Amino acid sequence: MEQMIPVTIDGVQVEVPAGSTVLEAAHKANVKIPTLCFLKDINETANCRICVVDCGGRTLQAACVLPVTPGMVVKTNTPAVREARRMNLELILSNHDKKCLTCVRSENCELQTLAEELGVRDVRFEGKRNEYPIDDSSPSVVRDPNKCIQCRRCIAACGNVQKIGVIGTVGRGFNTLIEPAFDQKLGEVGCVNCGQCIMACPVGALREKDNTEEVWAAIGDPNKHVVVQPAPAVRVALGEEFGMPMGTRVTGKLAAALRRMGFDRVFDTNYGADLTIMEEGTELLSRIQNGGVLPMITSCSPGWIKYIETYYPEFLPNLSSCKSPHEMLGAVIKSYYAEKNHIDPKDIFVVSVMPCTAKKFEAKRPELSNNGMQDVDAVITTRELARMIKEAGIDFVNLPDEEFDPLLGESTGAGAIFGATGGVMEAALRTVADILEGKDLDAIEYTAVRGIEGVKEATVNVGGKEIKLAVAHGTGNAKILMEKMKKGEADYTFIEVMGCPGGCVTGGGQPIVPARERMAADPRVVRAKAIYEEDKALPERKSHKNASVQKLYDEYLGKPNSHKAHELLHTHYVDRSASR
Repeated sequence: MEQMIPVTIDGVQVEVPAGSTVLEAAHKANVKIPTLCFLKDINETANCRICVVDCGGRTLQAACVLPVTPGMVVKTNTPAVREARRMNLELILSNHDKKCLTCVRSENCELQTLAEELGVRDVRFEGKRNEYPIDDSSPSVVRDPNKCIQCRRCIAACGNVQKIGVIGTVGRGFNTLIEPAFDQKLGEVGCVNCGQCIMACPVGALREKDNTEEVWAAIGDPNKHVVVQPAPAVRVALGEEFGMPMGTRVTGKLAAALRRMGFDRVFDTNYGADLTIMEEGTELLSRIQNGGVLPMITSCSPGWIKYIETYYPEFLPNLSSCKSPHEMLGAVIKSYYAEKNHIDPKDIFVVSVMPCTAKKFEAKRPELSNNGMQDVDAVITTRELARMIKEAGIDFVNLPDEEFDPLLGESTGAGAIFGATGGVMEAALRTVADILEGKDLDAIEYTAVRGIEGVKEATVNVGGKEIKLAVAHGTGNAKILMEKMKKGEADYTFIEVMGCPGGCVTGGGQPIVPARERMAADPRVVRAKAIYEEDKALPERKSHKNASVQKLYDEYLGKPNSHKAHELLHTHYVDRSASR
């Protein structure tokens, strides 16, 4: 039985499990202790000293790392505590670029929120302030050292969670910087563009590279036929940018907003996800039946793809040759759709709305093109789309629900679950199982591959064949699987890897959840729940049941993995190990 420790916080008595921190105890007692460097399960270093409390000792102590003891009495609101917090915050602000009105994080900045809550109206310690150039060398992530408060949350996300560690502390004292070593820029190191550093940053020191002006220009160009496609994870997160509860499904409002923004066609990446399953499922069956390279590893996540290219290139033959869903759909839009509608592909501009900053890098890859044209012309994140909707003056919350455009806007529940870790695996199994069993199976939910456990393993028997599965999310967990493969210990048939913890629902382009809200709810869990609700709400839940996808094969591609399908929907990968 778990030992419980009695603690008194501001006169409120609570019991918490042994090993809990004062911050956790305060949360249980509904006592709010401000934090800045703290990020649950990621960064607990007590750097900022904003969370100091009085426990009766000589000095104030940091609540985020202080373990509770039996009978401990904690005061969080004494004059000394308030003054210490205010002073520490002012010292941070003294070397901060306070251009709040033009900052991308304005109104969602933890530093800004704290200044308001702690009553900081003036900074008493104004003096010399460092000025550094902005690093925009990456196709995905912009680093602004002038806004950095050196909380180290980005370092923890990159090094401890993702296990990449391309950023760290450089210099000492007043001249300390958070950046890659040896004066390198972010675009010159083994960064995989996942954007988890952005999700961890409490201020605007890290942000996605903005492509909104490029998209507005295309929409305004009368010579461009502009097509947009949103990813499955976008529809369970976008509402948060408009004050809606976390995990609210806004699929219909999303379609309506995109149409009102001026896009000529509003298609759905979920169609591309269904198409991916047709190609990837067929590829898996072919490898199983014909002695191909196993385990086959999914290739939908561009952060994961760059990770394996950079750190484990010896396993590139294990990757599925399939393009990711939005790249597949982009290729189909510029071929099949263009031909059916008598549009010159050169006049089509494809915009992908993605939960992922790495998709910006992916869209520029020369391997993802046909006939000299990129499959996708521009990628914007969920956050960028929200800013564009606001800029257009659209009342998002009160929009009526609308449908995506026909032909390439129809999808199944299998396409929807791509947004959650384990979703690609489950979607593939729904189709592969039907093919191997030779019938339409009723049991389609493979719960063994769901959930936020870092590495999940399962074995399923389908059509008399034993298929051993593994699912990992976040490159830190992917590393565990890769090391098992290097040691010859990974006896799997099929592996799904997503580059971001939790999968696409918490990708680097999604709405940023402040540390305080993460204490109460896990976005990975809440948004994934909404993804599976989206799946259950759809009339068809298997990719091969998508009539529009079947029409594409009948009219244009022939069959999955055909020569034409390979030309349009498949790709190859690059050894990037030299960039480590």
